[in-house]
Amino acid sequence: MINFLLKRLLSIIPVLLGISLLLFFMLRMLPGDPAQVLAGQMASPEDIEMIRTQLGLDQPVYIQYAAFLKRLVHLDLGRSARTQNPVTQEIWARLPNTILLALCAITLACAFGIPAGIIAAVRPYSWVDYLVTLASLIGISMPVFWLGIMMMILFSMTLNWLPAGGIGTWKHLIMPSFTLAAFVVAFIARMTRSSMLEVLSQDYVTTARSKGLQENLIIVKHALKNALIPIITVVGLQFGMLLGGAVLTETVFAWPGIGRLIVDSILARDYAMIQGTILIFGLLYTLINLLVDLIYAFVDPRIRYE
Repeated sequence: MINFLLKRLLSIIPVLLGISLLLFFMLRMLPGDPAQVLAGQMASPEDIEMIRTQLGLDQPVYIQYAAFLKRLVHLDLGRSARTQNPVTQEIWARLPNTILLALCAITLACAFGIPAGIIAAVRPYSWVDYLVTLASLIGISMPVFWLGIMMMILFSMTLNWLPAGGIGTWKHLIMPSFTLAAFVVAFIARMTRSSMLEVLSQDYVTTARSKGLQENLIIVKHALKNALIPIITVVGLQFGMLLGGAVLTETVFAWPGIGRLIVDSILARDYAMIQGTILIFGLLYTLINLLVDLIYAFVDPRIRYE
């Protein structure tokens, strides 16, 4: 297990290098001049050129990338061209908000998705199964930003129960969390149903029923325990997507997280901030995948890593 862990940690390095390489050159291909955006529409060509020199944009792209890698080795992501603050400082100030939002959303998704999938699998092709399938289809198809706006209109403007946006109290967390969870619940419910149906058809479940064991005990102890591997995989992947996919939700609800920071940075053509946030997302995603692989060994003792 230790050797496996070390190999996976070392494999993160080339993954991050690949992300940084693609991201660095793709950003330079986007239309728009960062110096022009920072200088403003009324700036003179001399001012724009001066800003371009300060940002190092007057150098060849490969020299800019080499300088970026040199700073990255020292864990320096550079300075934001928009705020002039260190990128790491801006990220660490907002990252806890994004992690909190993602944790609440994945908790809600598991609390609703796993029981719904179990019920649908226990009663296949019943009205309950069709209802869960229909709800999952609606959840997958519903745009996140549309759901967020509809919740704001209902609970903030009409009923005046919850704040429309921002951060501060637990009430500010309710609508963004449910908006994110609605999309993930569908995936977890469908995977739970599929995995449980496969397990419930196995011989050892039939044997447990023939022994006269209670149905609830069979479902929880025998079926669900052996169906957890695909469910854990989906939960881990969806949690990683929530960390990087909360851009629309954070923008709609004015949630001060990394997603909203990315949107602001893209609009300002802030290369350093965009590169830093995407790299952090890539690092978190790989660490979550590693954690999921480690959980496999604790859930199923038959799994061993060489």
